[in-house]
Amino acid sequence: MADASQDIVVAFDTANEVIACGIGRRGDEGAVQLIAEEYLPAHRASNTRLLSTLDALMAQVSISRSQIGLVSVGRGPGSFTGVRIAMATAKGMASALGVPLLGISTLDALAWQAWLAGVRGRVLVVADAMRKEVYPAYFQLDEAGAQRLTEDRVVKAAAFALDIPHEGITLLGDALFKYAELFDRQSLQAEERLWTPQGSGLLAATEQALRSGSAHTRPADVLPIYTRLSDAEESERARLAKTEARDLVSGVQHAGAPTFNIRPMDVASVSDAARIERAVMGTDAWSERAFADDLAQANRIWWMAQAHGELMGYGGALIVDGDAQILKVATVPKARRQGIACRILSRILEDARNLAATTCSLEVRASNAGAIAFYESCGMTYVGTRPGYYSDREDALIYTGDINEMLPHLARTDVRQVAGIGLDEREAWQEAEPQEVTPPRILAIETSCDETAGAVVEGGGAILSDVVASQIDFHARFGGVVPEIASRKHIEAICGVAEAALQDAHLAWRDLDAVAATYAPGLVGALVVGVAFAKGAAWALDVPYIGVNHLEGHIYANKLGCSQDEPFCPPAVVSLISGGNTMLVHMQDWQRYRILGATIDDAVGEAFDKVAKALGLPYPGGPHISRLAKEGDPQAIHFPRALMHSGDYRFSLSGLKTAVITYIQQAQVAGTLDVADVCASFEAAVIDVQVSKAARALDETGANAFCLGGGVAANPELRRAYEKMCASRGARLIMPPLESCGDNAAMIALVALDRYRQGLFSSLDSDAYAHADLSVPY
Repeated sequence: MADASQDIVVAFDTANEVIACGIGRRGDEGAVQLIAEEYLPAHRASNTRLLSTLDALMAQVSISRSQIGLVSVGRGPGSFTGVRIAMATAKGMASALGVPLLGISTLDALAWQAWLAGVRGRVLVVADAMRKEVYPAYFQLDEAGAQRLTEDRVVKAAAFALDIPHEGITLLGDALFKYAELFDRQSLQAEERLWTPQGSGLLAATEQALRSGSAHTRPADVLPIYTRLSDAEESERARLAKTEARDLVSGVQHAGAPTFNIRPMDVASVSDAARIERAVMGTDAWSERAFADDLAQANRIWWMAQAHGELMGYGGALIVDGDAQILKVATVPKARRQGIACRILSRILEDARNLAATTCSLEVRASNAGAIAFYESCGMTYVGTRPGYYSDREDALIYTGDINEMLPHLARTDVRQVAGIGLDEREAWQEAEPQEVTPPRILAIETSCDETAGAVVEGGGAILSDVVASQIDFHARFGGVVPEIASRKHIEAICGVAEAALQDAHLAWRDLDAVAATYAPGLVGALVVGVAFAKGAAWALDVPYIGVNHLEGHIYANKLGCSQDEPFCPPAVVSLISGGNTMLVHMQDWQRYRILGATIDDAVGEAFDKVAKALGLPYPGGPHISRLAKEGDPQAIHFPRALMHSGDYRFSLSGLKTAVITYIQQAQVAGTLDVADVCASFEAAVIDVQVSKAARALDETGANAFCLGGGVAANPELRRAYEKMCASRGARLIMPPLESCGDNAAMIALVALDRYRQGLFSSLDSDAYAHADLSVPY
């Protein structure tokens, strides 16, 4: 925790295509005195200019990092990418410094900025929300300060503008730039300098939060303000509420977990829900019509659990003025005590938080001891009684809870719970003597797609920890990764993952010699989170930041499969095969790569997923196709081997994918579909091409080693085929362990270690990129 000498507050915001920074000094009772501020336009450049701007401002007033006792960050609402850049940077910074992180509303900061400028009376802040929408919030400004009058929400700009009073109100916010024709009829607009955040406004909003007792916040708990679900989730809700909705099966279960799927409730399930209601709710049961009508409402959230197509539980909530009013959480008797209610409530609260709710509430029968114990275990508190509330006149007990405090109790990930380690929990091991390991000690972060991963490596090359938080169950129901959801989940998990990696390595932040992160290639919105977090932490510790190419990481993953007696040494031919990449690489030396050829359309992993979807198999498709292929005949169906004899190293999976899907459709019509044979024949076609070109590459390059990288490298039949091919040529086959084929941070850490030794550090002004050429040094 910060001590008394750490009285400096650093505040910044990048939600509105500008960088606003403020430095203040804390006084008594939460007062914050402005020391310096900086403001500059930064269209699409927040990630490259934020830390250098803050550095220059601190140097200007001779403030050092050791004096920082609180980091304050704008939570939006605003540009999703802009908000995440500031948020991830602040999380890395506060975590590494070991100080609290305070999240403040960007709209509140704008209101306080207007107050400092002398604006009084009723104020409307309207921020641009894209999609012809705005984030509006009303405030009352008087001599005492700025008082918020309305909650966060998102509305259509044109319709909202018609409802704004013509007189007695002052407008400000960046939506005035974009929608000038809609708002120019209003009586008064604040001067333009007040339309975007500034450091003084951020610090004033911070002071208000401090005075209200909101200062000591765990970095893991501070999240962006969202007022809507992702586009994919909104479309899903609309589709599932229609009467023609199908009973889709999706979701991949976790090893050892109960065999039920958790997914948004659809209208096809309301009859089953009504039947369960009649059995367990008595006279207070909802009818089928009540469920169907409620499901279609825009401000409702409904989730359900199924096992083998049978409804096992369901729950719903109504969002009103920032509160998620829990309407139902029910589980059939035979499925109780399996964690269903916990997972349903968790999903409801996650959605509610994304819809700007901060609290939740519910009523429960006074006699329902089991439900009362469950809600109390989730962090809810009894606040009162509604006498005679139920139809039989039984009293209802009222419970409320803070959503951000409840979710860590409910959080669960594929590998381990990494919802966040609090400052108080961290102190015990941060104060311990550092583990005796060889410098440098590097924390690496990986967020290129849908895995939030952290690992620590020491100077001898030993991996001290390797933590992965998977999002697979969030994306499974969409049949693939949804970039917007991936970015949101990275922001939620990254503090917990980093803390868990350090804790597993028995190290504290101060023990690190560098912080690394994957900078490319991948989903930009996902990469930005890891890069900004790592840069923020490196800045706070005043240690180097190291950007790592994700593909190079997959090559280095082969080190994890080698012993010290037989290390992996180039030259080698490398096959990189995943959901986003399919290529052959001639590895001439470490950090020297020549791309021999790559796919001209789909990647192998992408083809597996699309074929699996056509067969009705869950996402990701690779493991399911591989499992079923064991039961099928690989020669039953002849599928094309595109470019197998092209004489070069290009790959093409699109034609094969189309041929398989066409076959599936025709076989379904004829009633002759043998899923196992399709899986085996498709898998064989993929393997034949991959192995044939790999053999040719070994022959032509003269390399005596072959290695793999990427998620598809875990395919058992592919690994066996490479073993036979290498054995026939006397080439050494090196493969990463199965658990290291997918995205992980250990492989990123190994690259970072080599780059550290060579002094190949990255600037804190560097960014994340969707594409990067592996053959180009960086």
